[in-house]
Amino acid sequence: MDLASAILLIVNETLTASNAIIAVSLLLFNLTRNLKNRVAKSSAVVLACVTIAYVADAFISLEPDYAAHEIASRLQWIGIAFMPAAMYHLSDALLATTGLPSRGRRRRAIRILYLIGAGFLLSAAFADSLFMFVDAGGLLSIQAGSLFPVYLLYFVAANGFAFYNVQRARKRCLTQGTQRRMAYLQIAILTPALGIFPYSVMLSPGDEFSVFGLLLINTANIIIILMLFFLSYPLYFFGSDIPDRLVKKQLLDFLLRGPATGLIALAVVNFTAQATRILGLSGEAFTPPAVVAAVLLWQWFVSLALPYFELLFIYRDEDDVQITVLQSLSERVLTRGDLSQLIAATTEAICDYMRIDEACVLHFANGSPEFLNQVGEPGFSEDDLRADRNLRQSLANAYSQSAGKTMAEWNGYALIPLYSSRISDDDSPRPVIGALGLPKGNNSLHAELDDQKSILYAYLDRLEKSLEDMRLQSEMYTLLEGLLPQFQMTRSRAVQVEYRQSQAQFAAVESIPDQQELFEQVRAALRHYWGGAGITQSNLINLRIVQARMSADQDTAVNALRNTLQDCIASLKPEGERKLANPEWTLYNILQLRFLERKKVRDVARRLSMSEADLYRKQRVAILAVSELLLQREKQARG
Repeated sequence: MDLASAILLIVNETLTASNAIIAVSLLLFNLTRNLKNRVAKSSAVVLACVTIAYVADAFISLEPDYAAHEIASRLQWIGIAFMPAAMYHLSDALLATTGLPSRGRRRRAIRILYLIGAGFLLSAAFADSLFMFVDAGGLLSIQAGSLFPVYLLYFVAANGFAFYNVQRARKRCLTQGTQRRMAYLQIAILTPALGIFPYSVMLSPGDEFSVFGLLLINTANIIIILMLFFLSYPLYFFGSDIPDRLVKKQLLDFLLRGPATGLIALAVVNFTAQATRILGLSGEAFTPPAVVAAVLLWQWFVSLALPYFELLFIYRDEDDVQITVLQSLSERVLTRGDLSQLIAATTEAICDYMRIDEACVLHFANGSPEFLNQVGEPGFSEDDLRADRNLRQSLANAYSQSAGKTMAEWNGYALIPLYSSRISDDDSPRPVIGALGLPKGNNSLHAELDDQKSILYAYLDRLEKSLEDMRLQSEMYTLLEGLLPQFQMTRSRAVQVEYRQSQAQFAAVESIPDQQELFEQVRAALRHYWGGAGITQSNLINLRIVQARMSADQDTAVNALRNTLQDCIASLKPEGERKLANPEWTLYNILQLRFLERKKVRDVARRLSMSEADLYRKQRVAILAVSELLLQREKQARG
């Protein structure tokens, strides 16, 4: 019997600490969400009550001295006293999401419940009327006081009304998905309150340490752990402005890497530290490496199994193909910086192979040559390249389909053309997208180009593929940059139609985009000012000021939007003669040079005497100023 009690006591300590870990983890995860939402805020209060109660309980399970035990037991009532009020608060927030906000009665009830909870907390902290401490054979036990029946009535009444509110909310849900989530919540809504209820005060002194008492407590702890996980699933959908799929994915990843890791480490510590000898080592000596090994193995398992868990719990419908494509896209796409690094490494490898100390890679962007990478100091500049308008044609004329690689001589350099492979007709010359520049005096260059099995061919092929990927991904980014800001149905707007809404709530919905959406749309329109999806398919065309200009000027929608943006930019122009170095002209100059005159970032930064990083920061401020002007004028047009 003693052995059974000892084992159950260790299990009890592990489960109690596990509840504390899970409560703290879920609270931290909740704090990273949108706390402006009522459901998110009220659920954070509930989790805070659970966290305080279980952290104190975990401390008590470590068997501190009587003084520390008494202090922890009284502090534990911060969570126990306020839990019924927090549960009712959460149920009120859930009911309000279905279009039934409080008309004053529920709000007053919440305040009264919190005041009652504060009264119980003061009683627990400074008096023995709520509970009292009893010595049970060397162990400190807690017994109910004269005021405890009043707390029991408060606990039952508040949680009963909370359950009733969630029942009302479930009946008001219109869609099958929201009804299912609300049903999950109704099943698990009372779990936090029932989990921290002080059952031990209702037992005889010392019974909580008996085999039956420990079995009862351990069973309750296991149920509470499972129900806390179950409760977290539907609760985190409320107040979230991201799709359900991402909520599930974030929660699954967090639970596996956070609380699960902590639980495994805790279990290893508790059970190995109690052992006398393990593999010839004492339990205490074996514990640290065992914890490290368990954590590493678990993280390795999660890395391997997470894709299968996602497929099992998240991606189980017709969206699987789309998700697979999107996931593979994120794995395949490299940034311009990544490709530039790859090109730089390839260029340096060519220099080592050819035994030369200078080389350069040219890229024809919009028909204009530019340095993409260079080793050493080539004897020419980008301006020299741009001055030769026949350079690209001379490289194209060097194309030979059947022979080996060819080159063109230019300014003391041998330029080896780099071709695109994006044509379907094998008889057509491939377009030139770049060139590799090497010193002309290298005697081995002709031999390398004549030998199609040369290593240089592999390097040239890698350069061509890198340039091709850079062009493809630049096109894809330009397209997404123009289209993404035009998506109107975001998760934050979709949530408005998931629940039954009152007429007042529908009337409050504005068709004017919010400031962040407007900023993204204005930025896309300016970047595509002279053509592209960012302006031709922009939602800004639907603004009243744009529609009014289109009717007044009898012009196209795109030109009307273009002229409206130009007017806003002109409004930022200071009085007097234009000066590039004057700080007052900075915002106007950036907008004028970057978007209306289509200058490159480094050219604009050089003309305005600032770094590219500083230019990007001030460019954002300039676009934000245009967005605010546009929003102000639209509001004036709507009266």
